[in-house]
Amino acid sequence: MADALSRLSLLHFALNGSTPPLLWPLIRSSPRSPSLSFKPRSISARDLDRFSRFKVRAVVAGEEGNTPKWWEKNAGPNMIDIHSTKDFLDALSQAGDKLVIVEFYGTWCGSCRALFPKLCKTVQEHPDIMLLKVNFDENKPMCKRLNVRVLPYFHFYRGPDGLLESFSCSLAKFQKLKDAIATHNTPRCSIGPALGVGDLNLVDSATPQENSAEASSR
Repeated sequence: MADALSRLSLLHFALNGSTPPLLWPLIRSSPRSPSLSFKPRSISARDLDRFSRFKVRAVVAGEEGNTPKWWEKNAGPNMIDIHSTKDFLDALSQAGDKLVIVEFYGTWCGSCRALFPKLCKTVQEHPDIMLLKVNFDENKPMCKRLNVRVLPYFHFYRGPDGLLESFSCSLAKFQKLKDAIATHNTPRCSIGPALGVGDLNLVDSATPQENSAEASSR
């Protein structure tokens, strides 16, 4: 008990930036005698070093709460978060002839989280492509109209060619995504109007229920 009190005293003074020259006396009582004995103890350099390091670790642990969550990390200017159907259509129209990869993910999806670091690295290696990140829970009406039924899921778009390919992909099958990039990210001519993305061009004709659900998710 006395040793525990000693350690708590050291911790209190170390964390508050002040250290007394002596600890409070340790109280020892004998089961045979009610008398008390007092034994002061000096703080050693070793104790000070140990509790200083404890303080540093405590501060660092507190700062970890400010780090972004895994889906909030950004690999560069060619990675864009999509929060609505309008954001999605605007990003596609502004991409021009660039290859656009759309990742549909869930913050709760373990496969999405495992694949994400490798996806970020691939985006950094291909600054000429654009990655649109679509949070499934924020954009359920849009995902439903695009027939997204499994996560993670990917769409590939390119200028007037519209939707080129769509498939599900896990970390174990990541080569499939790299192969799709190699196939579709090639020089080509851009002739004719954009084909669009089907029903998503008809945003104004969406049902009131879909518009309401999409507005509440923002």
